[in-house]
Amino acid sequence: MKLFHALIILIFFQNCSFDNKSGIWKNENIKTKKNDDIFKEFKKISKSSDAFNKIIPVKKNFTFRINSPSSTSEWKDIFYNKNNNYNNFKYNDLNKKIYKSKKLSKHEVNDFLLFEDGNLIINDIKGNIITFSINENRIINKFNFYKKKYKKIKKSLNLIIENNIIYVSDNIGYLYAFNYRTNKILWAKNYKIPFGSNLKLTKNSIIASNQNNSLFFFNKKNGEILKLIPTEEVIVKNKFLNNLSLSQNTLFYLNTYGSLYSIDVKNFKINWFINLNQSIQVDVGNLFSAMPIVNNSSRIVISSNLSTFIIDSNTGEIITKKNFSASVRPIIQNNYVFLITEENLLISINLINGDIIYSYDINEQIAQFLKIKKDTAHFKSLMFANNKILIFLNNSYILNLQNTGQLYKINKLPKTIKTHPIFISDSILYLTNKKKLIILD
Repeated sequence: MKLFHALIILIFFQNCSFDNKSGIWKNENIKTKKNDDIFKEFKKISKSSDAFNKIIPVKKNFTFRINSPSSTSEWKDIFYNKNNNYNNFKYNDLNKKIYKSKKLSKHEVNDFLLFEDGNLIINDIKGNIITFSINENRIINKFNFYKKKYKKIKKSLNLIIENNIIYVSDNIGYLYAFNYRTNKILWAKNYKIPFGSNLKLTKNSIIASNQNNSLFFFNKKNGEILKLIPTEEVIVKNKFLNNLSLSQNTLFYLNTYGSLYSIDVKNFKINWFINLNQSIQVDVGNLFSAMPIVNNSSRIVISSNLSTFIIDSNTGEIITKKNFSASVRPIIQNNYVFLITEENLLISINLINGDIIYSYDINEQIAQFLKIKKDTAHFKSLMFANNKILIFLNNSYILNLQNTGQLYKINKLPKTIKTHPIFISDSILYLTNKKKLIILD
């Protein structure tokens, strides 16, 4: 009997912790985490020095001048807007589930959601583009462009929306325009080489890049090529996709070789370009990776697999280079950038002079807040709402922090999160692992 009681006590102490009760350290979305780890191919690359890992408290009485919270009723770009930067969103912050849909797809869906005129638009690996009306509580359109010969190919679609038209590029080499209201293909072109970038729209053009690092400007009306700009091709391919970001009449293009281009979208002329590939040997066989470009009117923020750069958008001058990499896409708020490093630090930087305003260990803050043993959290998205920082974890928790970096609240989402969340009408929308839409008020 004593042996039995001893075994029971041992099992209890091995399993009794906050982690097992709530899963704050657990990574429920293990498959997504592995797919999103674009830096895993670079572990053997030597760095010039150890990565930044310092704690820097914010100065007493420091105040951020943050843009006022704003409501949004649409999400037409997978990265929200032309410059890939999030707003300071309004959010009701009641943490209450107010809507759950039926299952929207039986296949694996893309991690990015789009939203227009009360309709959620998603796509899956079979090439289905699904339009779900929240008001009607039903799928109003399910479209598949692909013929039987492409049935076994896993489709990777890049989407962007404008005036009920979904522009699509894919990993087969197709570019097409589809009106989801009329359920009609407006035009379709096969350019043979797989596309490998997000899409951007100007007044007359669709901008895209293929896997060979060729940058294209296409006619929005018919898909014909307006301008082709070849850039450095990389022999060895990785999971990093070319990235595009717009600022007024300027396109910023980061290719897989590590070169950043500034291009005038009116005359297609290159303003300047620089190379950010810091590998020991800079050649066409090098692997380069980075988070999506984020910019405001004067600065560009790029976090590569080795460093984070703040660059003058007018001249291409590097204002500062920091020895850390971001694990999720950074956010610019006014003259500050906020990011989470691979070392799990929440860092804020002054965009004007490149100074670090603060640096805090997020895992340490979680452990202290919950009075538990420190472990490692797994981050999915970094966003701003109601002047506060929201960090979404892969295990469906939300960390709420002051903009000065202090953790003050932890929420648990009512259902597991699969996609990157979006803000619509002061609520949070996301898809669960079961492909059901959740609206959180």
